[in-house]
Amino acid sequence: MSTAGSPFARTWPEGEDIVAVGGHLDPELVLDAYRHGVFPFYDEAHPVLWWCPDPRAVIPLESVHVPRRLQRTLRRPGWEVTVDTDFEAVMRACDDRRPDGTWIHEDMVRCYVELHDRGHAHSLEVRRAGRLVGGIYGVAVGGMFAAESKFHRERDASKVALVQLARRLRERGFTVLDVQFLTPHLERFGCVEIPRETYLERVREAVRRPVAFA
Repeated sequence: MSTAGSPFARTWPEGEDIVAVGGHLDPELVLDAYRHGVFPFYDEAHPVLWWCPDPRAVIPLESVHVPRRLQRTLRRPGWEVTVDTDFEAVMRACDDRRPDGTWIHEDMVRCYVELHDRGHAHSLEVRRAGRLVGGIYGVAVGGMFAAESKFHRERDASKVALVQLARRLRERGFTVLDVQFLTPHLERFGCVEIPRETYLERVREAVRRPVAFA
C-alpha cells in the first residue's frame, strides 16, 4: 500500500502522545497508522484518538528476559500454543472483566478482525486441556509487531503467550516488538523506553523487511 499522502507521515510535536483526533477505524487507515508508529486507543464516549507516545516502550527481541520462575512454568507439560486459530476469541477475552473500562469495543473488534482476515493482525493462543487460558494479539507490518493486549484465565498463561510471541518474532526475523507503554510487569521481561524519534527510525526500517508472522 502506498504511503503517499498519509496523514501519519509527519513529525509529531515534542511531548504530545495523542497526535490526531477523529476519522474512522477503516482497516486501511489503521494499517497505515501502524506503518508510521501510530495506533488508535479510545473508548466509545470519545472520537478516535491516535497515539504515538514519547517515549515509546519496546521489548528488545535480542535480550528478552524470562524470569526464573517463569522458565520453570514454561517447562511444565500441558501447554498448547497455537497461532491464529481463534483471533476474535483472544481479542474478546482481552476485554473481559476490566474494572477500569475497556477500549476493545465493537468497532475495534470489527476492524481488527478484518485486519486479521487480511493477514495483518495475529493472535497467539495458549490452551491447557483444550481450554483457552491465555493469549495475545497485535498487528504485524513487515518486521514490526505491535502487541495490543493479552489475557490470562490461568496463572502465568499471558506470560507464556508473551514469551512465545517474542521467540516467534525473533526466529522469523522481526526487529521491533512494540508494547506502547512501559509497565512494571513488562519491565520484568526487559521492556525499555526509547525516544519516539528513535522508535520511528526503527519502524521505518522494520516495515520494509520481507518477513512474515504466520
